[in-house]
Amino acid sequence: MKRHIPNTITSLNLLSGCLSILLSFEGYILAAVYLIFFAAIFDFLDGMTARLLKVYSTLGKELDSLADVISFGAAPAFIVFQMMKTALYGTGQLPFYEYISAQEYLFLLIPFLIPVLSAVRLAKFNLDERQADSFIGLPTPANALFFVSLFIVTLTNSNAFVLNLFYNKYFLAILIVIFSLLLVAEFPMFSLKFKNLGLRDNKIRYLFIGLSVILLILLHSIAVPVIIILYLILSAINNWIFKLN
Repeated sequence: MKRHIPNTITSLNLLSGCLSILLSFEGYILAAVYLIFFAAIFDFLDGMTARLLKVYSTLGKELDSLADVISFGAAPAFIVFQMMKTALYGTGQLPFYEYISAQEYLFLLIPFLIPVLSAVRLAKFNLDERQADSFIGLPTPANALFFVSLFIVTLTNSNAFVLNLFYNKYFLAILIVIFSLLLVAEFPMFSLKFKNLGLRDNKIRYLFIGLSVILLILLHSIAVPVIIILYLILSAINNWIFKLN
């Protein structure tokens, strides 16, 4: 019985992603964002549960990747698509296809780099034996949380500069391209998997968690994208220290 528990949690991750896509289509973007956060919680819990119960399985590994493609690839892409649509046309509806220019089509398609390269990243993860205790490339949940948190920032921030920046089609497009490429980059990144609780083996993890808590207290809703950038910076520093040693 216990061997089914992690897969059930993974299925809740998948369900959250599917519902997020549905709500994005219906225009309930904030609810769609929250569902991706729920998916991230389920994604963390399924792996932790599998380790605690010692019920690893090939099925669970494959199911986890399939769920992640939906929850952290497709679902955030539809949210970013809505942001790009707002950047191009304001809060109105999309014009009829014959009135959309070639450049506008390109901008509307760019968000779907996220699921395409997320799928590539997850396929590489399943085949790459180097990623047992760390990651090569930005993890898909981190990438998804970065983008959906931008939408929350626009809701909770009245600063005109921030709003104009986040709803600028060029800025959004550049962010999408950079972070999508980070998904498949040969860039080692530490994971939050603890083999033990000792400080010696987990300095970078404890530092990241501590700084993340401070950022959440100080910045509230703005903290999430900053935390993802912090994760990238600390991973780069960790790689540099590793090379020195």
